[in-house]
Amino acid sequence: SKARKRLERKPLAIERTKGSEILFGIAPCSLALSQSRRDLFRLFLKQSSGSRRLVMSEFVLQATARGVPVHHVTRRELDALCRGQVHQGVCLEATPLRFKNLEEDEKPDLGDEESPNRQLIWLVLEEIQDPMNLGALLRSAYFLGVDRVVTSRRNSCPLTPTVSKASSGAMEVFDVYSTDDLRSFLKAKTAEGWKVMGTVSKPEEVENVPVISCLEFQWNKPVIIVIGSEGDGLSLETQLLCHQMLAIPPGRALHPGIESLNVSVATGILLHSICSQKLRHGD
Repeated sequence: SKARKRLERKPLAIERTKGSEILFGIAPCSLALSQSRRDLFRLFLKQSSGSRRLVMSEFVLQATARGVPVHHVTRRELDALCRGQVHQGVCLEATPLRFKNLEEDEKPDLGDEESPNRQLIWLVLEEIQDPMNLGALLRSAYFLGVDRVVTSRRNSCPLTPTVSKASSGAMEVFDVYSTDDLRSFLKAKTAEGWKVMGTVSKPEEVENVPVISCLEFQWNKPVIIVIGSEGDGLSLETQLLCHQMLAIPPGRALHPGIESLNVSVATGILLHSICSQKLRHGD
């Protein structure tokens, strides 16, 4: 009986498919199963009863429809698979998602975008490194109607399972592009007639670029919103490529040390402020 208890305590070591990763959480796994963007190897479900049973049987149906083998495992095996993350009883072994290459994809889109009054909004991320922030940014961008997200390839967080979970699965349905040369990309879009708007938490720190409140922004041409890294904000070289900088006016006199917002929260506020104009004007 002692030997049996010892065996029960030790979770099964699950051999991983080469080149795979473990997605975790109900939304990322369900959306990954419903899309055809990843190769899917195995679905791992916690044996469950009560209210969760219905969710799990939906997963079994989804996996069966896609020809993905289903394994019923213990909670401890799931914990081991996703290294203690919040899996909600579901893990999915799949190939990673990669950024789409912006340079390769540029040409086919242009015809659609050259109509003069088209209210397009792209979100550009410069060196966002925290997977929770990247996931939250993707979730807000998807929800609020951003047409495309572009990230700098250098010093940026890759599209990991943690990002997918933080995005509540938005990463599974929303393409994310990357570029090796953010500055050339911004210059090219300016030449095409786009407006490039930077973001800043402390307006007094910006030189040579006018700063306006996000409430004053007038959307009269396709726009790119550029968000800087969590600690440093936008690099000076990128700031100088912006037509204007957007700031969020605070609601009170701020105590020193708490004068800025989390990057994903600030971006949500800015995007809502701009995208609400899209809703009012329509295309």
